[in-house]
Amino acid sequence: MSQQITEHQQHPLIHGVRVNEVLIEADTIAQELQYHPAGSAEEAINNATQALIIKQLLLEKSEQLGIVIDDSMDTGDSSQERRIQLLLEREIDPYCATEEECQQYYEANLDKFKSECLMEVAHILLAAPPEDFALRLDMRTKAEQIIEKLAVCPEEFPVLAREFSSCPSKAEGGSLGQISKGQTTREFERQLFLLEPGLCMSPIESRYGWHVVYVNHKVEGEQQSFDACKTRIKRYLQDQSYTQAVSQYIAILMQEAEIQSVDDS
Repeated sequence: MSQQITEHQQHPLIHGVRVNEVLIEADTIAQELQYHPAGSAEEAINNATQALIIKQLLLEKSEQLGIVIDDSMDTGDSSQERRIQLLLEREIDPYCATEEECQQYYEANLDKFKSECLMEVAHILLAAPPEDFALRLDMRTKAEQIIEKLAVCPEEFPVLAREFSSCPSKAEGGSLGQISKGQTTREFERQLFLLEPGLCMSPIESRYGWHVVYVNHKVEGEQQSFDACKTRIKRYLQDQSYTQAVSQYIAILMQEAEIQSVDDS
């Protein structure tokens, strides 16, 4: 969050909330904000308030079930956190994914179990901000003209990169070196990794402008075997099941609780 909120008196969006018989004061919510950065003050306040409500409901439930903390359990967690952990261990049935379920997930998501595709790429960036529509049209036309030249003389790519590119890579003739997914912008990658080696005959658009792209080399990702992935898949399926079960458990507690906003300014 761009501006940290520390005193609720200065921010009327923060109000206390009563959870059953317990009041969570606005000051407590204001202190919780530091753990919930967000794009807006309202979103951060909502997230912090929700987190404190859930914590209170879980603590109340642990008390109702008579869950106590053994002082000899030195886990390094706070007493409240340990109570919540014990509650969830008691209330959430463990799930063990079968090998058949893991195999089904593997076969339905083969692309997730490939080694990364690597591409050796050079580009020429014709820069234009997204809001300057006229300039972006001009830069697209210029990119198309450069592609026409390169279609005839591809060896001129480094020369044209040094002359026209707005990217620092122009000093290296436009070379970006080896690229794997996650190293550039998403909109650029979506198009880039579909290309085959050679000159891309259409400019690629990104938030920075238009790119003339030459793929020097491409190494496709290799499919990993099920045996190599099954432990990871089993852990993933069990973690997903646990997260869903906890969410459902909390939803039930929320439905059963009396929760009211309180103006305690």
